[in-house]
Amino acid sequence: MKRMKAIYPGSFDPLTNGHLDLIERGSKIFGELVVAILRNSEKAPLFSVEERMEMLKATTKSLGNVRVDTFEGLLVDYVAKQEASVVLRGIRAISDYEYELQMALMNRKLSPNIETVFMMPADTYSYLSSRLVKEVFQLGGSVRGLVPEIVEERLREKVNGQSKLKKAGRE
Repeated sequence: MKRMKAIYPGSFDPLTNGHLDLIERGSKIFGELVVAILRNSEKAPLFSVEERMEMLKATTKSLGNVRVDTFEGLLVDYVAKQEASVVLRGIRAISDYEYELQMALMNRKLSPNIETVFMMPADTYSYLSSRLVKEVFQLGGSVRGLVPEIVEERLREKVNGQSKLKKAGRE
């Protein structure tokens, strides 16, 4: 089997155990896996790109063939620049598949030499999304077991920091 380089793109805001599951499994399939954080100026993320990079690097440091990077613009341009041939994407449900299929077909139209590989997360994480993690946490629910420890700590720091700012603004 060829030792292919794959790109696993996403916002990772925040990184979940579902993402980590795909990263770990993808690292066993591909010669090199680049986890690429999308820089999207239209979204207001909870964590900065730098914070997300730091958390991803900390949680993947034991995986020798995984590298963390950032990109903006068209994914196919980034994939070509990285000299990769595969895009790794996770699919949790049928609704994910419909969206991901459209993206994969558009990417194929733009760059026919790039393949998209879909992976399903472990059943434990099949319902998990960054959006749900943020909602649950912001409403006071526990996210233990849904995100790596470092992410849970950073979420607490963010919420505590925001609470202090709100209190200071009222006084």
